[in-house]
Amino acid sequence: MARTRAQDFEEKSRSILDCAAAVFAEQGMDKASMSQIATHAQVSKALLYHYYPSKDALIFAIIATHLEELDAAVEAAHDASLPPAQRLRKLVGAVLETYRGADDQHKVQLNASSALNEAQKAEILEMERRIVRRFAAVLDQINPSLADKERPLLTPVTMSLFGMMNWMYMWFKEGGRISRDDYADIATTLILEGIKAVR
Repeated sequence: MARTRAQDFEEKSRSILDCAAAVFAEQGMDKASMSQIATHAQVSKALLYHYYPSKDALIFAIIATHLEELDAAVEAAHDASLPPAQRLRKLVGAVLETYRGADDQHKVQLNASSALNEAQKAEILEMERRIVRRFAAVLDQINPSLADKERPLLTPVTMSLFGMMNWMYMWFKEGGRISRDDYADIATTLILEGIKAVR
């Protein structure tokens, strides 16, 4: 007879992921141990391994869960009825809001490549590309010349926007002089005004 999941399986799983992300973010992928993670999560090593059979499976789950939430937020923010520039602003705002409280998960995503196997890397890459394509499609509508075959600039411009969003955690302080909404306006304006001059 198959073993059934405990009613609080999802809650425990998420708690373990959050605790593991904090340990990985502080210690690094190589130095962090399953013992440290179990201690931080206040669970036994046996229970930790029941949920995640290996360190790479745990790292993969942290990143995949983070990206799934990000993708869902971006999809929910996409409003085809809005002009492209306003649509871009909503997408940027959705990303920055999803990053709220997720600095540890974000650090794991940015630094964990060497800890994953090729299949895991490929799956993560496809999730990242799906999110990037949503932004690229809007930027293409704003400035179709970015996709010129002789000088294709759509990808560099799109990734420049992600650079502004992804590295925000290095300097942004909650409760500081600018809010997430303020920075969403800044990043969107820099892109909208900047691509006017891109040739």
